[in-house]
Amino acid sequence: MMIAPSLLSCDFASMGTEVERVDKAGADLIHLDVMDGHFVPNLTIGPAIIKAVRPFTKLPFDVHLMISDPLSYIDAFADAGADIITFHIEADSDTDKTIEKIKSRNVLPGVVIKPGTPAEAVFPYLDKVYMVLVMTVEPGFGGQSFMEDMMPKVSAIKSEIKKRGLEVLVEVDGGITVQTAPIASKAGADVSVSGTGVFKAADPALAIKEMKNS
Repeated sequence: MMIAPSLLSCDFASMGTEVERVDKAGADLIHLDVMDGHFVPNLTIGPAIIKAVRPFTKLPFDVHLMISDPLSYIDAFADAGADIITFHIEADSDTDKTIEKIKSRNVLPGVVIKPGTPAEAVFPYLDKVYMVLVMTVEPGFGGQSFMEDMMPKVSAIKSEIKKRGLEVLVEVDGGITVQTAPIASKAGADVSVSGTGVFKAADPALAIKEMKNS
């Protein structure tokens, strides 16, 4: 399993150093949560911050857009250094157009679903994306508890990917810790986003290693 520490849980006063810290600890990706205060009830970072921390690591930037109109902002996040851009199919933008826009910028596209959205909602896009992100908490705030009842959804998506002979990654985000990563892995997750599970761990390197080995 690949581990993507979420900067939502890092020390915002030292973001560059925090990126370096989890890079050295064995992270596979850096997960950046973008919230607009409209699609979800929180405000976080934008393209300027992503551009500012981009020089601190060569790891891929996994940018998760929790915003109402992702299509309008793809250029800004691509310019800032995103390697992967995932966006919610529940957002207002046309899903196919947003996927095509991401691809046009040579960035890997992904779709995201909230806990209330069924697995089948992403099936029409599986042959067009690099990744599917299944939220294992309600999006908006870090530090929430893992929703184990999302695991059948992860398994259903993984099964459909295999049935079609595709190589799409399944990512989970929300409440991922050393204890819950094995549950997600067993369900079929390839990538786990972990915020507090990494940044608040006594030994982030050990936490990442244990999650990877799950």
